[in-house]
Amino acid sequence: MHFSPVQDLPVIFCALDTPDFERAGLLARQIGPVTGGLKLGLEFFNAQGPEGVLRVMEAAGDAALFLDLKFHDIPNTVAGAVRSICGRIKPAYLNVHASGGADMMRAAKEACAPGTKLLAVTILTSLDEEAIAQTGFHACLPERVEQLALLAKESGLDGVVCSAHEIALLRRACGPDFILMVPGIRPEGAEAGDQKRVMTPQSALEAGANHLVIGRPITGARDPAEAARGILAGLDRAA
Repeated sequence: MHFSPVQDLPVIFCALDTPDFERAGLLARQIGPVTGGLKLGLEFFNAQGPEGVLRVMEAAGDAALFLDLKFHDIPNTVAGAVRSICGRIKPAYLNVHASGGADMMRAAKEACAPGTKLLAVTILTSLDEEAIAQTGFHACLPERVEQLALLAKESGLDGVVCSAHEIALLRRACGPDFILMVPGIRPEGAEAGDQKRVMTPQSALEAGANHLVIGRPITGARDPAEAARGILAGLDRAA
Protein backbone atom coordinates (compact mmCIF):
# COMPACT_ATOMS: atom_id res chain seq x y z
CA MET A 1 0.00 0.00 0.00
CA HIS A 2 1.34 3.44 -0.96
CA PHE A 3 0.71 6.42 1.30
CA SER A 4 0.69 9.82 -0.35
CA PRO A 5 2.93 12.68 0.73
CA VAL A 6 1.23 15.10 3.09
CA GLN A 7 -0.39 18.23 1.59
CA ASP A 8 1.51 17.83 -1.68
CA LEU A 9 4.86 17.72 0.09
CA PRO A 10 7.53 15.65 -1.68
CA VAL A 11 8.12 11.94 -1.30
CA ILE A 12 11.90 12.37 -0.96
CA PHE A 13 13.72 14.79 1.33
CA CYS A 14 17.37 14.68 0.28
CA ALA A 15 19.75 14.96 3.25
CA LEU A 16 22.44 17.57 2.72
CA ASP A 17 24.76 16.28 5.42
CA THR A 18 27.60 18.76 5.22
CA PRO A 19 28.78 21.71 7.33
CA ASP A 20 30.03 23.50 4.22
CA PHE A 21 27.83 26.33 2.91
CA GLU A 22 29.12 26.25 -0.67
CA ARG A 23 28.68 22.49 -0.91
CA ALA A 24 25.17 22.64 0.55
CA GLY A 25 24.20 25.48 -1.79
CA LEU A 26 25.46 23.62 -4.85
CA LEU A 27 23.58 20.47 -3.88
CA ALA A 28 20.44 22.49 -3.13
CA ARG A 29 20.52 24.01 -6.62
CA GLN A 30 21.07 20.62 -8.23
CA ILE A 31 18.71 18.46 -6.18
CA GLY A 32 16.02 20.77 -4.81
CA PRO A 33 14.16 21.18 -8.12
CA VAL A 34 14.27 17.40 -8.69
CA THR A 35 13.13 15.98 -5.35
CA GLY A 36 11.22 19.04 -4.16
CA GLY A 37 12.44 18.36 -0.62
CA LEU A 38 15.70 18.88 1.28
CA LYS A 39 16.84 18.00 4.79
CA LEU A 40 19.33 20.07 6.75
CA GLY A 41 20.48 18.89 10.16
CA LEU A 42 22.70 19.61 13.11
CA GLU A 43 25.96 19.41 11.17
CA PHE A 44 24.97 22.26 8.87
CA PHE A 45 22.92 24.24 11.39
CA ASN A 46 25.71 24.32 13.98
CA ALA A 47 28.20 25.53 11.36
CA GLN A 48 26.05 28.03 9.48
CA GLY A 49 23.10 28.90 11.73
CA PRO A 50 19.62 30.02 10.69
CA GLU A 51 20.98 32.49 8.13
CA GLY A 52 22.85 29.70 6.38
CA VAL A 53 19.69 27.62 6.22
CA LEU A 54 17.73 30.48 4.68
CA ARG A 55 20.40 31.17 2.07
CA VAL A 56 20.68 27.52 1.06
CA MET A 57 16.93 27.22 0.70
CA GLU A 58 16.91 30.30 -1.54
CA ALA A 59 19.11 28.30 -3.91
CA ALA A 60 16.68 25.35 -3.82
CA GLY A 61 13.77 27.06 -5.54
CA ASP A 62 10.43 25.92 -4.16
CA ALA A 63 11.81 22.88 -2.33
CA ALA A 64 10.30 22.09 1.08
CA LEU A 65 12.59 21.93 4.12
CA PHE A 66 12.83 19.26 6.80
CA LEU A 67 14.91 20.87 9.55
CA ASP A 68 16.32 17.91 11.44
CA LEU A 69 17.44 19.38 14.79
CA LYS A 70 16.08 16.68 17.16
CA PHE A 71 15.43 18.97 20.13
CA HIS A 72 15.58 17.25 23.53
CA ASP A 73 15.56 19.35 26.70
CA ILE A 74 13.17 20.56 29.38
CA PRO A 75 9.75 21.63 27.99
CA ASN A 76 10.26 25.38 28.34
CA THR A 77 13.64 25.30 26.60
CA VAL A 78 12.39 23.17 23.72
CA ALA A 79 9.31 25.35 23.30
CA GLY A 80 11.52 28.42 23.09
CA ALA A 81 13.79 26.75 20.53
CA VAL A 82 10.83 25.70 18.37
CA ARG A 83 9.32 29.18 18.59
CA SER A 84 12.62 30.74 17.50
CA ILE A 85 12.98 28.41 14.52
CA CYS A 86 9.40 28.83 13.34
CA GLY A 87 9.64 32.60 13.66
CA ARG A 88 12.73 32.73 11.45
CA ILE A 89 12.83 29.76 9.07
CA LYS A 90 9.33 28.22 8.92
CA PRO A 91 10.32 24.68 7.81
CA ALA A 92 7.78 22.23 6.46
CA TYR A 93 8.95 19.73 9.09
CA LEU A 94 10.77 20.08 12.40
CA ASN A 95 11.50 17.40 14.98
CA VAL A 96 12.10 16.64 18.64
CA HIS A 97 13.08 13.45 20.48
CA ALA A 98 10.07 11.46 21.70
CA SER A 99 12.17 10.32 24.65
CA GLY A 100 11.96 13.89 25.94
CA GLY A 101 8.51 12.96 27.21
CA ALA A 102 4.90 14.01 26.77
CA ASP A 103 5.20 17.41 28.49
CA MET A 104 8.13 18.38 26.29
CA MET A 105 6.37 17.26 23.10
CA ARG A 106 3.16 19.08 23.99
CA ALA A 107 5.09 22.27 24.73
CA ALA A 108 6.93 21.97 21.43
CA LYS A 109 3.70 21.44 19.50
CA GLU A 110 2.07 24.46 21.14
CA ALA A 111 5.07 26.57 20.12
CA CYS A 112 5.12 25.25 16.57
CA ALA A 113 3.86 27.51 13.76
CA PRO A 114 0.67 26.37 11.97
CA GLY A 115 2.56 25.80 8.71
CA THR A 116 5.20 23.54 10.29
CA LYS A 117 4.50 19.91 11.09
CA LEU A 118 6.21 18.55 14.18
CA LEU A 119 7.64 15.04 14.22
CA ALA A 120 9.16 12.97 17.02
CA VAL A 121 12.27 10.85 16.61
CA THR A 122 11.63 7.36 17.97
CA ILE A 123 14.88 5.33 17.83
CA LEU A 124 17.76 6.50 15.66
CA THR A 125 18.30 4.32 12.58
CA SER A 126 21.99 3.99 13.53
CA LEU A 127 20.98 1.92 16.58
CA ASP A 128 20.18 -1.80 16.70
CA GLU A 129 19.03 -4.12 19.51
CA GLU A 130 22.53 -4.40 20.98
CA ALA A 131 23.06 -0.64 20.99
CA ILE A 132 19.66 -0.06 22.59
CA ALA A 133 20.46 -2.58 25.35
CA GLN A 134 23.73 -0.77 26.04
CA THR A 135 21.77 2.40 26.85
CA GLY A 136 19.83 0.55 29.55
CA PHE A 137 16.54 -0.03 27.71
CA HIS A 138 15.35 -3.61 28.11
CA ALA A 139 12.24 -3.66 25.91
CA CYS A 140 12.82 -5.04 22.43
CA LEU A 141 13.43 -2.38 19.82
CA PRO A 142 10.07 -2.57 17.94
CA GLU A 143 8.14 -2.34 21.22
CA ARG A 144 10.20 0.67 22.26
CA VAL A 145 9.56 2.40 18.91
CA GLU A 146 5.81 1.71 19.10
CA GLN A 147 5.65 3.01 22.68
CA LEU A 148 7.39 6.27 21.72
CA ALA A 149 5.27 6.72 18.58
CA LEU A 150 2.03 6.29 20.50
CA LEU A 151 3.26 8.76 23.12
CA ALA A 152 4.01 11.25 20.35
CA LYS A 153 0.54 10.79 18.87
CA GLU A 154 -1.11 11.21 22.29
CA SER A 155 0.95 14.38 22.76
CA GLY A 156 -0.52 15.89 19.59
CA LEU A 157 2.42 15.57 17.24
CA ASP A 158 1.88 15.10 13.51
CA GLY A 159 4.03 12.00 13.11
CA VAL A 160 7.38 10.40 13.78
CA VAL A 161 10.77 9.75 12.30
CA CYS A 162 11.27 5.99 12.34
CA SER A 163 13.28 3.30 10.60
CA ALA A 164 11.80 1.45 7.65
CA HIS A 165 11.67 -1.73 9.72
CA GLU A 166 8.98 -0.22 11.95
CA ILE A 167 6.78 1.33 9.23
CA ALA A 168 4.17 -1.44 9.09
CA LEU A 169 4.06 -1.72 12.88
CA LEU A 170 3.50 2.01 13.35
CA ARG A 171 1.01 2.27 10.52
CA ARG A 172 -1.14 -0.35 12.28
CA ALA A 173 -0.65 1.20 15.73
CA CYS A 174 -1.03 4.89 14.84
CA GLY A 175 -3.45 4.87 11.90
CA PRO A 176 -3.43 6.13 8.32
CA ASP A 177 -3.14 9.85 9.06
CA PHE A 178 -0.01 9.70 11.21
CA ILE A 179 3.03 10.89 9.25
CA LEU A 180 5.95 8.50 8.91
CA MET A 181 9.21 10.15 7.84
CA VAL A 182 11.74 7.40 7.14
CA PRO A 183 15.54 7.81 6.96
CA GLY A 184 17.99 4.98 6.34
CA ILE A 185 16.70 4.50 2.80
CA ARG A 186 19.13 2.84 0.42
CA PRO A 187 18.49 1.94 -3.25
CA GLU A 188 19.48 -1.55 -4.35
CA GLY A 189 23.25 -1.95 -4.25
CA ALA A 190 23.96 1.18 -2.19
CA GLU A 191 26.22 1.00 0.87
CA ALA A 192 24.39 1.07 4.23
CA GLY A 193 27.11 3.24 5.83
CA ASP A 194 26.38 3.85 9.53
CA GLN A 195 22.70 2.93 9.18
CA LYS A 196 21.65 -0.34 10.81
CA ARG A 197 17.94 -0.59 9.86
CA VAL A 198 17.65 0.14 6.15
CA MET A 199 15.23 -0.55 3.28
CA THR A 200 14.88 0.29 -0.43
CA PRO A 201 12.72 3.29 -1.44
CA GLN A 202 10.04 1.17 -3.11
CA SER A 203 9.76 -1.27 -0.20
CA ALA A 204 9.46 1.58 2.30
CA LEU A 205 6.61 3.20 0.37
CA GLU A 206 4.84 -0.13 0.01
CA ALA A 207 5.12 -0.64 3.75
CA GLY A 208 3.33 2.68 4.38
CA ALA A 209 5.92 5.49 4.58
CA ASN A 210 4.84 9.02 3.65
CA HIS A 211 8.28 10.52 3.11
CA LEU A 212 11.77 9.10 2.57
CA VAL A 213 15.04 10.68 3.66
CA ILE A 214 17.83 9.80 1.23
CA GLY A 215 21.29 11.29 1.49
CA ARG A 216 24.51 9.72 0.32
CA PRO A 217 23.08 7.66 -2.56
CA ILE A 218 22.13 11.02 -4.11
CA THR A 219 24.66 13.53 -2.77
CA GLY A 220 27.59 11.14 -3.21
CA ALA A 221 26.78 10.40 -6.86
CA ARG A 222 28.82 11.86 -9.71
CA ASP A 223 25.61 13.56 -10.92
CA PRO A 224 23.37 14.09 -7.86
CA ALA A 225 20.41 15.40 -9.88
CA GLU A 226 20.50 12.40 -12.19
CA ALA A 227 20.75 10.02 -9.21
CA ALA A 228 17.66 11.65 -7.69
CA ARG A 229 15.78 11.42 -10.98
CA GLY A 230 16.67 7.74 -11.23
CA ILE A 231 15.27 6.97 -7.79
CA LEU A 232 12.07 8.89 -8.50
CA ALA A 233 11.69 7.18 -11.87
CA GLY A 234 11.96 3.81 -10.16
CA LEU A 235 9.17 4.77 -7.78
CA ASP A 236 6.99 5.98 -10.66
CA ARG A 237 7.47 2.73 -12.58
CA ALA A 238 6.56 0.66 -9.54
CA ALA A 239 3.51 2.72 -8.54
